[in-house]
Amino acid sequence: MKTILHRADTRGDANHGWLHSKHSFSFANYHDPERMHFGALRVLNDDTVSENRGFGTHPHRNMEIISIPLEGDLRHQDNMGNKTIIKSGDIQVMSAGTGIMHSEYNHNADQPVKFLQIWVIPNKQGVTPRYDQITLNVADRKNKVQQVLSPHPDDAGVWIHQNAWFSMSDLDQGKEVSYHLQDAQHNGVYAFILKGDATINGQALHQRDGLGIWEVESLDIKADSDTEILLMEVPMALN
Repeated sequence: MKTILHRADTRGDANHGWLHSKHSFSFANYHDPERMHFGALRVLNDDTVSENRGFGTHPHRNMEIISIPLEGDLRHQDNMGNKTIIKSGDIQVMSAGTGIMHSEYNHNADQPVKFLQIWVIPNKQGVTPRYDQITLNVADRKNKVQQVLSPHPDDAGVWIHQNAWFSMSDLDQGKEVSYHLQDAQHNGVYAFILKGDATINGQALHQRDGLGIWEVESLDIKADSDTEILLMEVPMALN
């Protein structure tokens, strides 16, 4: 088993006033050659956007982009004709492929929106751009592991062009669960603590800590307090 630990307070910190972003990996003006990616996981941004503010129309290409709202509502619009509101409990995916243009704004006038923006390097270049958004049943992650993303269109959650699986778990203090890798030969898992405290394979973690684990078949997770966790299983080698 190999691991890499990223404590919450070691992340890149970009405060633009209307946007406060924490970068687990190098992004924009934050550059750390030791934190460029974890396998195919290229970006994990922990964003807080002020009321009625947001990201104007901008392009993406050849990247799988996943947004997970944690608090508040996010308003999305793109050049494929999609105009949607993404709420806590939803997950959104865009396959940028040959190129997309989109904007994201805080839909609320009375509270910030907090969300994760995640980029996964795809295993196919130049695909037709695609958008999807679903509402998850958050009860399905209570004291167990809920799959929210996979490589398969007919599987649970959204899907992307990569041999990757995301899962979420909401655990009461003292509860224990296991996560078995879908492809232990090629993949690793980046575990991100959304709330609370947990021990994963013997490593104590706290809110917004990240732990990358590879060359392992499973994760043993114990909630040291009420905790919420995002697990991102991705290939360790890039095509």
